Formats: sequence, C-alpha cells, structure tokens
Amino acid sequence: MMKALIVTIALVASSWFTAAAQITEATNASLKELEDRMALKELVDVFSNLADVKDVETQVLLFTEDATVDSHSNGHTSTMKGRKELAERFGAFLSRFETVYHINGQQVVKIDGDKATGTCYCQVVLIGNENGKKMMNMQGVRYNDEYVRVDGKWLIAKRTSNFVWADRRALNE
Repeated sequence: MMKALIVTIALVASSWFTAAAQITEATNASLKELEDRMALKELVDVFSNLADVKDVETQVLLFTEDATVDSHSNGHTSTMKGRKELAERFGAFLSRFETVYHINGQQVVKIDGDKATGTCYCQVVLIGNENGKKMMNMQGVRYNDEYVRVDGKWLIAKRTSNFVWADRRALNE
C-alpha cells in the first residue's frame, strides 16, 4: 500500500513538473514572439521618425547592406538597391520639402525564426514651396516588407512601397 502511494505521488509530481516545464516553454515562446512584434513595429516607426527629421544616414542603417526598395506610384516603378543608393535617393527626395510628417497605422507581421514579413500602412504629409506657394502633398502608403534578424537586430531586407492615393493642394498661410 505504501509502495503504491509513493509511486502515485511520484507520477503526479512528474506530471506536474512536465506540465510546468511545458507551460514555461510556451510562455517563453509567446514572450519572444511579443518581443519580436514590438521590435518590428519599432523598426517601422523609427524609419518614419528618421524620415521626418531627414536623418537619412541613420535611417539607412535600418536596412540590410544589400536591401532593395521598390516604389510603385501612378503606374511608375523605381527600384533602389543597397544602403548607399538608398541614402542618396532618400536624401534627394526629402530635401525638396520643409516639413515631412509620417503617421503610421496598423502593422501585421508573420515571424518565421530570424525572418519575417509584414504589411504596414502610413499617411505621409510633405510640405514644400513651389513657385512661391506652399504646397502640401498627402499620400497613403502601404509598405510590404521583408525583415531579417542580423546579430540579434531586426532590419529591413526588402521594402515594396505602394503609394495608393495622393492629395495635393496649396496651403493658406
């Protein structure tokens, strides 16, 4: 009888420790996924914030060395490859405006180990002077991204920018 009781207690304890280990493992996996999702959201938001202050040199460090960016707007497509070209083209574009303002919206990501894909939405406001008038350009952009974790840090490996709509008008001063 005592032997049966000891065996029962051992089995229950073993089951409990196994269940506790499985719960801990599942919790750790869930926490890791949450950390990755937050890091990817931060990556997209920092990209936008750096564009707003025109810090292109820091902005391109959010991309892999050989990253590509494809932009689709009004039936035209342009492609940039590598940090050097990204810095040149981003800088030239942003220099045309006094004010750059990104408002990021929802982001959906799918994480697979050290790679991830994501779609995020952004409204971009660009204000500059044209022929003596202050002009505002607003654009709705959908970014389709491919991310990769390099040395523990998420980077953008490929970005496809789809400029879905645009509104352009003179500002009253």
